[in-house]
Amino acid sequence: MSPAPTPPTPTPTSTSICSTSGSLPPPRPCAEAAVLAPETGGLGPTSAGVDPECAAPARSAVARGPGRSLRLALCLAPLLFAAGWAAANRPVVYEGVRRLVTADPGWLAAGAGFTCLTWVAASCVRQGALPDPVPPRLLLASQFAAGAANHVLPGGLGAHAVTLRFLRGQGVPLERATASIGLYSLVRSVAKTLVLVVFLAASPARRRLGELIPDGRLLVPLAAGVGGAVTVAGVLLTVVRPLRRPVAGLLRTAVSDARAVHARPRRVLALWGGAAAMPLVQAGALACVGASLGLGLPWEQVVLAHLAAGTAVGAVPAPGGLAVDAALVWTLVAFGSSPAPATATVIGYRVLTDWAPLLPGALVLSTLIRRNVV
Repeated sequence: MSPAPTPPTPTPTSTSICSTSGSLPPPRPCAEAAVLAPETGGLGPTSAGVDPECAAPARSAVARGPGRSLRLALCLAPLLFAAGWAAANRPVVYEGVRRLVTADPGWLAAGAGFTCLTWVAASCVRQGALPDPVPPRLLLASQFAAGAANHVLPGGLGAHAVTLRFLRGQGVPLERATASIGLYSLVRSVAKTLVLVVFLAASPARRRLGELIPDGRLLVPLAAGVGGAVTVAGVLLTVVRPLRRPVAGLLRTAVSDARAVHARPRRVLALWGGAAAMPLVQAGALACVGASLGLGLPWEQVVLAHLAAGTAVGAVPAPGGLAVDAALVWTLVAFGSSPAPATATVIGYRVLTDWAPLLPGALVLSTLIRRNVV
């Protein structure tokens, strides 16, 4: 009978490099291990004697450094731009503010109310152009902040960029968000033109707009530019094959979303009702400022002047609406106003609707960026 086998002697094992034993060095804190790791000649955290669980926070902290710096720069950029713009346009801002101080405060308060309604109308159009629901308060805040971004990029591109980032942050796919912006721009243009046609048919002052219609020779370069842009776009889609698939996908999404939106009565009301209300509330703000400064024109002529000037040169890529302002002064003078009150009215209107909300809009935009909303 053979003797019973002797059980093997257990060997001491270390469950973790961070645990203590008789011959092992005391554990290092995670921060100290992360600092001493580069001294091992470029070895990884495990080969350098650092627990991967200890090294992960150090790597994430290093990765967060550039991201925090970039986010801080994005938060401060709107504020710095607002301050720089005000410093570069001190005479214009001073003249506009000086005239507004002497204006009738009651009419200015009414104009401020119309200005607030423009952001509400813009939010309605944005939601109406999108099948997916988004938080209404955040949408209104994004449209208020988009006004500050419009001073950076011309042609409304700043507002579109802020809205695109907002929609992407709410989980809306890129194609659907881009298609909603295209539908927003198209519906706004069509609705504004329809409102202008109604005012032209109802107002006897339409005869005075004949002096503002450009000569046929001036329309030739414009038509050539539009035709050239369409031709270049067609050539690019024909020659550059990688562009076909994303453009085709975007067009399919735009058509599908437009059908889905117009199949819902609430979306149709928000889209077209808000688009028709936007030029009216903007013109209402202009009429209130004109009344406070003694412009001397009936409100229907002021509204018609605003619609005509905005429709005629609204597509000119000038930041801050400078082209619209010049056309608006010209239109008010053509309707019978003196040049000085017309200029003061336009300056006061721009102060009330754009320059006064610039700093609060920049603050809201910085807050939205800091909270990862846009």
